[in-house]
Amino acid sequence: MSRRVTGPRSALTDYLAANNISATRIRQEAEQRRGAAATERGEPPVQNDVAEESSVAEEAAAAAVTVTEAGPSTRLRTRSARSGHTETNADQEKKKKTQKQVIEKIKAQKAAKRRKKNDGDDGDDFDLDFLDSGKAALPGQRDNCEDCGQRFTVTPYSRTGPNGGLLCMSCSRDLNKKDSQGKKRKKRISTGPVGKRRQVQSTIMDGSFQLGAPSLVSLCVNTLAKNAHLADSLEHMPERSIDAIAQHFSRHRLVNPNTLPLFLQPGATTIRVYDCAYLGSHDLTKILQICPKLKHLTLRNAIQFKDEVMDFLLSRHIELETFSLHGANLLSEDRWERFLATKGEHLVKLSVWFTDRHFGDNIVSRLHSWCPKLERLKIDGNQELTSEGVKAIGKIQSLRQLYLRITQNITPKALVSLIGAIGAKLEVLVLADVPECNDEVLTAIKKHCTALRKLRIMESEHITDEGFTDLFTNWGNSPLKNISFAACRHLDAVVPRENPDKVGLCSDGFRALMDHSGQKLKQLDIASCRHVGKAALEEVFSETKKYPDLLSIDVSFCEDVDDFIVGRIFRSCPALKELKVFGCMRIGRDVQPPRNVVLLGVPNAMGVEIGGTW
Repeated sequence: MSRRVTGPRSALTDYLAANNISATRIRQEAEQRRGAAATERGEPPVQNDVAEESSVAEEAAAAAVTVTEAGPSTRLRTRSARSGHTETNADQEKKKKTQKQVIEKIKAQKAAKRRKKNDGDDGDDFDLDFLDSGKAALPGQRDNCEDCGQRFTVTPYSRTGPNGGLLCMSCSRDLNKKDSQGKKRKKRISTGPVGKRRQVQSTIMDGSFQLGAPSLVSLCVNTLAKNAHLADSLEHMPERSIDAIAQHFSRHRLVNPNTLPLFLQPGATTIRVYDCAYLGSHDLTKILQICPKLKHLTLRNAIQFKDEVMDFLLSRHIELETFSLHGANLLSEDRWERFLATKGEHLVKLSVWFTDRHFGDNIVSRLHSWCPKLERLKIDGNQELTSEGVKAIGKIQSLRQLYLRITQNITPKALVSLIGAIGAKLEVLVLADVPECNDEVLTAIKKHCTALRKLRIMESEHITDEGFTDLFTNWGNSPLKNISFAACRHLDAVVPRENPDKVGLCSDGFRALMDHSGQKLKQLDIASCRHVGKAALEEVFSETKKYPDLLSIDVSFCEDVDDFIVGRIFRSCPALKELKVFGCMRIGRDVQPPRNVVLLGVPNAMGVEIGGTW
């Protein structure tokens, strides 16, 4: 139960309450006195002074009440109240004196503030600005636009016009455009090669680095990329230049619904979009709608290539000869079947990347009947295709190029059956990520493949050095131009350097490889073949042997590669442009590549060596 206990009240508080004296009454009386005095003098009443005096009186009254109620005399007053004594005249005089001091202090503070404001201002101009700012509408209120006069809602971001008024959103946008056009971008001060090392190394790693002065085409492509919003069309440019622009745009993620129309022309027969991440299904449909004469279509990162896009393609009279689709894992198996059954008779090249479970054995087993002209087939990152589907690829007798990277393990028997069926006509054979591949597959290649110019078998755990040696000894195939046996090695976490069974590409197999194809070889990749010994490397790249056509070599993670071997490689390969030595920790700082040769993966702070002199 509340007892309604209240604190002690001073005599001044009781007096003010008894005589109906308040801050409001004090302010009103002060205004009346000033108004009467101004009327007698024939002058208009000054509102600012009245407001100031009233505020002073109001603050003084509040301060007096606070001081009397919470001052140090509260304890004495409480005792006197308990003992039954009333306040004396001395106490009342003391309180009046305190109130007077408070009023004088408040007046002094206001005068100091006024002087401080007037010190740095221009007098009347400041007063006008102050009055104008008080009239400005606050956020959330309605106001008229200074420029167009339209009424709008004021926000914290509303801009101020030239005359001090507020502007609506459309007028603010126009003013922003004028300001941005008037401002000139500051030209960056060139500091020479300092700070450009990262950019140079990035261009080297992605393969776009060019020694010497850039070509005119490169300069035009870079300028266009920086001003893509100003370009209207690429209609009269050659196809090679358009493809270079498309690659540059994709590398910098500039392909979007606004820039896509640059590459779409009604008479275009080839469309290559290397990054469709920012494109939706409607944009992909627009490609098929604007280009009715399309023959070659390449789409990467085409996540939005769904059933509705394929339905639109099926409804158009477009006869594709090349179809490369990457990342379309939302495209159903039914649409794949309908497309291949309807449009497959014209297909010459088909590349399907990362389609998950919608491109499996059921479709591959019928490709030979749907696509009788198919010469190039690439299936990469597929999860549905099994050994049965790989065997069915052997029915496509028109194949010339085959690339397989399948998630599931493919048995050696399936690969042997495939090579035995179509190996005689194959020119390119790529088997990536095939851990079960063994010497039987190499024997089938030697027996049936006699027209190969490119052979790549990567990440095999069962092929032995004896199998590689047998393959390149007395093989009826002409010298290969592109070879990759990357990561064909012995896997043992306990003793990785010991390889008693010689699993993977070792010294003897490497010697046989270079003896067979070294004179015509252009690209060689033996990365992670760590059992190729130093003696074999010295013998192959000796001073008496030359490989005139070799342009690119990758010996990354071959432990026996050192400065001496690198120097031998440079001398034996006069046309060499690129040498990769990632993970070769025996290479020191003294290695000097020849002029116009890029050395990648040097184990130092730079990581890349360009050019150089002997």
